[in-house]
Amino acid sequence: MHSTIQGRIENIQYTPFMCNQLEEIEISSFSEAMCHKSSFILKVDNMNKAAISWWVSAKRTRSYPFARVYNTLAFSGKRITIIPVFKDEGLEGDRDYIQFDTVALMSLLNIHVIIAYYTSAEKSLSYTNKITKQRFDNEFLLRKINEIVSLQQSDALHWNMSELDNVGAIGNRAIISYRAIASGLDVAMSDFTLAQKRMSDISGGRTDFLTLSRTNAEQAQIREAHTNQPNEHVDGTKSKLTITNYLGGMYHLTVDETRIDQSGVYLVEAKHCKQNNKFITKENIKDGLLKMILYSNLTNVICDNSLMRPIACLKLTNGNNNFNNLTIKEQVTLHNLRIEASRNNITLILGNDHD
Repeated sequence: MHSTIQGRIENIQYTPFMCNQLEEIEISSFSEAMCHKSSFILKVDNMNKAAISWWVSAKRTRSYPFARVYNTLAFSGKRITIIPVFKDEGLEGDRDYIQFDTVALMSLLNIHVIIAYYTSAEKSLSYTNKITKQRFDNEFLLRKINEIVSLQQSDALHWNMSELDNVGAIGNRAIISYRAIASGLDVAMSDFTLAQKRMSDISGGRTDFLTLSRTNAEQAQIREAHTNQPNEHVDGTKSKLTITNYLGGMYHLTVDETRIDQSGVYLVEAKHCKQNNKFITKENIKDGLLKMILYSNLTNVICDNSLMRPIACLKLTNGNNNFNNLTIKEQVTLHNLRIEASRNNITLILGNDHD
């Protein structure tokens, strides 16, 4: 494994070509859309629209939240993503917390973040102490959306930093809500002592939140750098990548695969399909493309104590590395992906060969 790679992002220049055609939703249908659509255009009033996406969990490795965000990038107006401050699935489920750097990353992409909380759920049919089908407080969300569209400035940074100052208070609302859900559904939840301590630790605002999140992100980065995921087909040369930007954000990421030659350092995001002759799903590709937005805009990249040219690479593999028998729909996806890679200086790798 290479030593930690460091880089900086001054600004983002990127043109997406694979965004879904988003449906326009009347504000009266907002609650229904939040149940059935992961991304959509909301007609807030007669004058304003906004592109909305939402995260199932605060953790960015669950349910392809990057793909949901990616689908809003072609919208020219205000883009908003909704992220739960934390998600608790009950004693037999997981609990994930929002991270400072997730919000900083959205700021870099000029996406307004609403830090939200769940107020309802259903009891799992498979587990005694687990909840599912969690739903946000939609009245709270609509108030926040109206605040965002009424802002004169288009930059998301100011809004997102204000949200981070309120994260402790929103987290405490979430704890109260989860206690009510647990009581109503007769489900045992995880001990709230740790959640209460975490909310207390970040109640001082963005500085406290930044300190706690950065420590957790660094620890996660170290763990991930030594772990091979079953959905990756890589040569084992993982590296830690730390990105800084002018917004004060610092992103602790893990590059799936790296290699160095006279051209520079190759930063490879790997996506794999276990089946023979099959193509990677659109959601998985878009998840990778959001990383490509970062990698393709890096400057001042230092690797092994040397200044190097970064080469952003998206590597796609399947069970037999054969992409010659794709369906028509898969061929269209690959065609659009080639266009996006070409226009945004991304090296596309199919199997073990450069495209």
